[in-house]
Amino acid sequence: MNKLMIKKGDTVVVISGESKNTKEHDGRGEVLAVSPEEGQVIVKGQNMVSKHLKARKQGDNSQILKTEGPIRACKVMLVCKNSKCPKYNQGVRVKVGYKTVGDKKVKVRLCAKCGAEI
Repeated sequence: MNKLMIKKGDTVVVISGESKNTKEHDGRGEVLAVSPEEGQVIVKGQNMVSKHLKARKQGDNSQILKTEGPIRACKVMLVCKNSKCPKYNQGVRVKVGYKTVGDKKVKVRLCAKCGAEI
């Protein structure tokens, strides 16, 4: 079982691949789903794939749906939302650090650049 530092709801930026620099997206998006077993994430608005649906009943129309496809987790990096981070407005991508808090040793994710909790 792989350990991912990205969780559902995080804002990430795509650092490699076709989704990196498209005109309609700047490579950023919110994580919709995480699959640690496969090491993949699904990012909103990135890696759009076409899904063909066949008509099931007479009178229904077949259609082509655009949905987000999975991206390898190593191809995305977390974006720090803290205003203390350098280059905050540009959505600086950061590495994730951890620290333990309290007697129960609860692990908290930290921004490696500014030290703020994520």
